[in-house]
Order: sequence, then C-alpha cells, then structure tokens
Amino acid sequence: MTASKDTPMDPLIRLDRVHVRHRARSGGLLRRDTVHALTDASLEVRPGEILGLVGESGCGKSTLARVVTGLQRPTEGRVHFRGQDLWTMSAAERRGRFGAAVGVVFQDPSTALNPRLPVSRILRDPLDVHERGTRAARERRVRDLLGLVGLPAHTLDALPGRLSGGQRQRVAIARALALEPELIVADEPTSALDVSVRAQILNLLVDLRERLGLGMVFISHDVQTVRYLADRIAVLYLGRVVEEGRSARVTGDSRHPYTEALLSATPSLLERPERIVLRGPVPSATHPPSGCPFRTRCWKADDACAGAFPAVSEGVEGHRWHCVHPQPGSAAPAAGGQGPGAAAVGA
Repeated sequence: MTASKDTPMDPLIRLDRVHVRHRARSGGLLRRDTVHALTDASLEVRPGEILGLVGESGCGKSTLARVVTGLQRPTEGRVHFRGQDLWTMSAAERRGRFGAAVGVVFQDPSTALNPRLPVSRILRDPLDVHERGTRAARERRVRDLLGLVGLPAHTLDALPGRLSGGQRQRVAIARALALEPELIVADEPTSALDVSVRAQILNLLVDLRERLGLGMVFISHDVQTVRYLADRIAVLYLGRVVEEGRSARVTGDSRHPYTEALLSATPSLLERPERIVLRGPVPSATHPPSGCPFRTRCWKADDACAGAFPAVSEGVEGHRWHCVHPQPGSAAPAAGGQGPGAAAVGA
C-alpha cells in the first residue's frame, strides 16, 4: 500500500510536548542551575498559515523558533516535519529535505549578512551549498530573488554596508527564499528597522505569503502587529504557551490575564483599553514558580494557582488557554487576523 499524500490541512511542523532545558553558570562551582527555556510546548504550523508568537523578552519565543528550524534539539518531546520525527532523520536527510524546506529571517540584518560579500554571493550561497541546478540557473535564480523582494538589479554588486536597513532586510528575506522553502521563520524581523520602513517589510512578507503560499512563524513582542498579520497566535510566558487560537479570538476574546496585560500595553489607535500594570517579581527561568508561572504577577492569583500548571480549557475555533481564573468570554470577538487573502498592514 502506498503512503497517502499530505492534505492541505496536515501540519508542516508539529511540536509535541517539547521541553528545552539548559545548564546555567549561576549555580556555583559544584553545581549549575537548570534554565527552563521551554516547557511542554505543543504547536502546529500549517501550509500557507501565519502563526504569531508573542510575549515579553525572555519568554521563550526565540528558543521555540530555534526548535522549529531544527537549530535546537529538544531536551524532551518531539518535532515532526510532515509527519516524520525530525530527530530520527539522518543528518543528511535533515539537512537536505528539512533544511531546504525552512528559511529563517533574523532580527538584525546588519549582523545576519556577511559584510564582506556582495549581495549576489549572499543570495547564491544557499544554492551553491545545496547544489541547486547549473551555475547559469543559479545566477538566474539570484536575479529572480532580487525582483521578488522589490530590489533593483544594481543591488547585486553592493556590499550590505552600502544598503539601508530596509534594503538589507529585503536581502535577508530573499536569501531565506532561495531554496523555495515551504516555511519561513521570522524572528522580530522589523524591530531593528526605522518605523518608516517597518510597514514596508511587513507588507512584503504578507505579499510573499499570498504569492508563494508560504507558511510562516512570525515572532514579535508587539501583539498589535501580530494581531493583524497572523492567522493564529500563541502567547508565551516563561517558556509556557498560556493561550493559543485564531487571531481574532486571542485578541478579541482573550481569556488569560497575561494576554490581557499584553494587549493593554500596546493599544491600537482605535481602541484604548485601560492599562494593566503588572506588579510583583518577574520570576526566574532557573527557579520558576510552582503552578501557573504568571501567578507572581497576576491580580487574580490565589492558592489554587500555586498547585499545578492549569489544565487546558477549550473554547470555539480551537481557542485554548491555561488559567484557573480566566477572563470572562464574550460571544463575538473583535475583528483581527488577516486570514488568507486579507489586506496588508498599512503604513
């Protein structure tokens, strides 16, 4: 019997109860503390879907991105690529099959691009390493990539230092697309850019998703940007996914108090919710609190929150959250999240 082909709804990447723990140098000479960078994370990314990851600095977003891209092997749990366990693949298969299917756009293009190489060489390197086509075909692909991200042909001869920040990030996006990946992981791709060019880069990513059918993991601390860019959102706190669901549900009908606090910290121009000021100590990832990790800063916390991490609660459309005392739900969430074919971010 032949294996059945993937359907459009089958996930490209699936994380199943993933933990990542590191050894820190803060435990003294005789022992080292354990950093709980990611705890029991389960997520999926489907073809053509944008999954937004939001949370404060140090919450585990970049660690999760490293797991998704295969740069970080989980301490526990499994990572599946099109149904196959990534870490049971041979190194050659992981490099060839999976490595070509996932592209990465890093936070700061000025450090992500080799300053000594011209743009043409930067874009051709992935094609050379994976031996894609003839030399002439690779040169054509490099020119096509430049046009795909809206850069003029003379950019090929330029060094990264001669380009603006927005142009450098377009080069980084073009490099991520070189091998025609199915998934792009963008880790804070606009945070190092001027405000005036951030919307341009966001609109480019949206346009590329529509034109190429890309899946995307978009990481940001700005929940309002993710709100209008992503189809689904996962909210992380201290290495835990505390809420997840369709963008409109998570932002318009949020149930976890931490999500409410994030939304109040970055209000939109049309909405002015009351600012929620978090008080209490920010917990350490080496000694996370028992139970719900947010309880040391949560205005709803009581003894019930300290016993164990709250079991998952489920709402409509795959909306899930972990909270003993969730925010009251509403029947109709506010509009948000683009979904396929929706309008791009405004300048």
